[in-house]
Amino acid sequence: MLMSVDADLIRVLADPLRLQIVTLLARETLCTTHLVEETGARQTNLSNHLRVLREAGVVDTEPCGRFTYYRLRPEVMDSLAGRFAELAESARTAGGKKRACP
Repeated sequence: MLMSVDADLIRVLADPLRLQIVTLLARETLCTTHLVEETGARQTNLSNHLRVLREAGVVDTEPCGRFTYYRLRPEVMDSLAGRFAELAESARTAGGKKRACP
């Protein structure tokens, strides 16, 4: 059975700044201060994007004193990648199948 791709998650990741955040968090766990330095985004803007990522289940938080660290949840990326891989495999097996027009 072909699994559908989560459109809401794709919308979350489609934002350029959120995608940049996810890319940075794929390399290491970072706090908001680090993310501001790396992205050049304003702290309030960055915090709003991090909230969206957190609510979508893409990142986890870890309080550390007055800072909050963010970590990418690899299982979410694995799940999304698996769904796309499944779509690609379906397209390969569909090959020359073509539905006749009425």
